[in-house]
Amino acid sequence: MLERHGSYEETARRFAWRVPARYNIGVDVCDRHAHDAGRIALLWEEDGRLRTFSFAEIRALSNRLANLLGAHGIARGDRLAVLLPQCPETALAHVAGFKAGLITVPLFALFGEEALEYRLADSGARVLVTDTAGWAKVAPLRARLPNLCLVLCTDGGPAGTTDLHRALERASDRFDPVDTAADDPAVIIYTSGTTGNPKGALHAHRVLPGHLPGVELPHEFFPQPGDLFWTPADWAWIGGLFDVLMPAWHHGIPVLAKRFAKFDPERAVDLMARHGVRNVFLPPTALKLIRQAGVAGTGLRLRTLASGGETLGGELQDWGRSVLGLPINEFYGQTECNLVVGNAAGLMPIRPGSMGRAIPGHRVGIVDAEGNELPDGTVGSIAVRRPDPVMFLGYWNKPEATAAKFAGDWLVTGDLGRRDPDGYLWYVGRDDDVITSGGYRIGPGEVEECLMRHPAVALAAVVGVPDPIRTEIVKAYVVLRKGHAPSPALASEIQDFVRTRLAAHEYPRQVAFVDELPMTTTGKIMRRVLRQQAAAGEA
Repeated sequence: MLERHGSYEETARRFAWRVPARYNIGVDVCDRHAHDAGRIALLWEEDGRLRTFSFAEIRALSNRLANLLGAHGIARGDRLAVLLPQCPETALAHVAGFKAGLITVPLFALFGEEALEYRLADSGARVLVTDTAGWAKVAPLRARLPNLCLVLCTDGGPAGTTDLHRALERASDRFDPVDTAADDPAVIIYTSGTTGNPKGALHAHRVLPGHLPGVELPHEFFPQPGDLFWTPADWAWIGGLFDVLMPAWHHGIPVLAKRFAKFDPERAVDLMARHGVRNVFLPPTALKLIRQAGVAGTGLRLRTLASGGETLGGELQDWGRSVLGLPINEFYGQTECNLVVGNAAGLMPIRPGSMGRAIPGHRVGIVDAEGNELPDGTVGSIAVRRPDPVMFLGYWNKPEATAAKFAGDWLVTGDLGRRDPDGYLWYVGRDDDVITSGGYRIGPGEVEECLMRHPAVALAAVVGVPDPIRTEIVKAYVVLRKGHAPSPALASEIQDFVRTRLAAHEYPRQVAFVDELPMTTTGKIMRRVLRQQAAAGEA
């Protein structure tokens, strides 16, 4: 969809959306490639074995699953929940759901019972595709989920479930996909805010073409001959499902599936080297863990490396070039409106610390509370102008929350940032993460980036804690690199390091050394947990 025209400005000026009125994600990412029987869609590594799936096989299997669902009375508009890690059945469930006109609901395999019960009940899911580990969590909840009428299990058929693969053998591999409009609902992806229950962001089928420019630009005009995509990000996250799997399959490019139970830097780099991965999405936490482990990039054949979800900063950029051998193209978005800002080192200079510029096709601005655009250099809310094909339809069953997400025609992300005169956007922090100290407003990102440049620091997070004089003071939670031990002297050294490089009002007046930082399943630091710990007086 995105064509290169010499410069960013010309590329953006000449871009035009091409989203057909009638469009179905499942047909787009699978059926239209299936005429080539040998075209590989998926490489799945599990227990030391590698299995490949062609697009033709994915079409046949997803057709069988769509027919199986129909035979059980699952009808257009019903919700199909998918509780699985990266594996072939995860992709099959989504493709089949899309082709059958269902609304899929991706769920993290690491979710506990409370998280699963809320999402399954709120979405009214009628069918669940999972494995025995997932079923063990859901089985105790079954009586409280009256809408759930079918559970398909990928690795057997324990009581209360249907053996997926045995059932597929009896289903026809011929299926006529439902004729869907681009604006018809396709997927609910739950997103957690700082307060209240998670909200289900309902997206239409057009969400995939809406994602394409935001994948193609950071991956240097993806696809190119020989490209192969992988990410450690779970396919239950929008970053795994719609930043990698679905865009790659739209272009007929194979995806490597391998999800480690816990991210292992050495094994991740070895995996990419062995399979000749060319394109990778590594969340910032994964990059930091690779750097912390001191893993060399020897043997890698990466063409592109993109990252998003947390701000990177200049230090990680320098490390990426020197160790991994290529720039890290940072991108930005959120579940409700994803991949709207990004970098592409081959098209425009990367400015360390900046998220990049608006992806062609998206209008991104900095606005005030009323939706008025602010001048360049002014800190305000990062917002996206509607209409936009990647923008959500609304929160599932929450019209008031949907309305509150907008200021006029601007979708307000809840993130603070600023734009420079050249159009580069700079992340400051979440609305509720900004620290007010002595009359200054301090974004945690800049302080954390500075902390990460200290040779003893592996990971860092910064929050504001109440102070009777300054309203709040900056407190840093620091995970040390191997070979460094916590001490008052090291804390003082870290404080001086920040004070001399940023400003006296921004340095952390408190430093707590911790073994790990609380993170979401998508690798984002949970600063609210740290604030709660600080308020409770916990180390």
